[in-house]
Amino acid sequence: MLDIKFIRENKEKVKKAIEDKGIKLDLDELLKFDEKRRDFITKIDSLRSERNKVAKERNVEKGKAIKVKLESLESESREAEKKYSELMLFVPNIPASDTPVGSDSKSNKEIRTWGEIPQFNFPIKNHIELGENLGILDLTAGSKTAGFRGYYLKNEGALLSWAILNFALQKIISHGFVPMVPPTSVHEFVLIGSGHFPFGKQDVFQIANPGKMESGEEIKNPIYLAGTSEPSLLAYFSDKTLSEKDLPIKVCALTQCYRSEIGDYGKDVKGLYRVHEFMKVEQVVICKNDIKESEKLQDEMQSYSEEILQELKLSYHVVQNSTGDMGAGKYRMYDIETWMPARNNYGETHSNSNLTDWQARRLNIKFKNEKGEVNYCYTLNNTVIASPRIIIPILENYQNEDGSVNVPEVLQKYLNKKVIK
Repeated sequence: MLDIKFIRENKEKVKKAIEDKGIKLDLDELLKFDEKRRDFITKIDSLRSERNKVAKERNVEKGKAIKVKLESLESESREAEKKYSELMLFVPNIPASDTPVGSDSKSNKEIRTWGEIPQFNFPIKNHIELGENLGILDLTAGSKTAGFRGYYLKNEGALLSWAILNFALQKIISHGFVPMVPPTSVHEFVLIGSGHFPFGKQDVFQIANPGKMESGEEIKNPIYLAGTSEPSLLAYFSDKTLSEKDLPIKVCALTQCYRSEIGDYGKDVKGLYRVHEFMKVEQVVICKNDIKESEKLQDEMQSYSEEILQELKLSYHVVQNSTGDMGAGKYRMYDIETWMPARNNYGETHSNSNLTDWQARRLNIKFKNEKGEVNYCYTLNNTVIASPRIIIPILENYQNEDGSVNVPEVLQKYLNKKVIK
């Protein structure tokens, strides 16, 4: 969410962001309702003042007339305020000036590459063939149990997933991030606050029977399954005014994540690339409203994910996301795409975003500086690692001619073996 005053004063800049990000929003309509609600506020305040004056004069008839008019105006005002608030949720953040302009990922800009693309002197297998032949992956049973995109990891497949997640979690904690175990079922305000609603609502599972209160009354507030721990981590700080001396706040979590993937129907339908549930280590940073500091923190978060991939010895490249591939709330966004031999291409494994104060305004996260001034914070988030997707490049890059798979050196202590046979 942007400051309405900023929107009024930078109408063309906001319109360009709406166009570049492909957002369906009529900014003129929003400004019309903004003007309406302000006009109602002025009229209502004037009538209330007149009502108080009439009350002192004990003019009953005039008082009744003012009451009727006031009730009508207040009703119209509530409708205008409601429409205004709904439209404000669609206003995107202004992207950084160096953000590539384009409608989708094809316009993303490669920033750097790391590692050598592996060359094989034998016909390679994809992760599905490797996993099923080694007895560590079962998609048939997964589909039977959970439906489309269901899967089982077993034996060394399960151990490999836990190893990756534990390795990443310990790594990020060593860099000063405080671990948390947040809720994965959340109320609507949490997803509105993070910006996953209203834009990505189609990709979020809603719980059909959220349960009952202790009194027996049914819970009416809808509950959703989070697709990442980012919304829950942010919501922990909602409606709080933090002290500048405590910033930046750095938190992380390892949680189960759920995504319906309706918005990506037909994409990557085979294997472990795009599944309905997975586990992820996520990091979130809350800092003061300083763009330079936030950019430095984003670079630091980026380096941690790259450090993990480098220790896993997986080749990757970093891309800066274009306006049409970055989401409404992003100021600047980077993806890491890891080399997946069976694709003969890179596949996205990490995402790193700076949202400036866009989320903080929605969640009312503020800080007070030394002068006593109160401002909205800036927020950032980054995928440290996600499993099972990262298992794809591990299996495919570390495969041997006999169908066995070498275990990356940094993960061998978790599996107590060097090769999966």
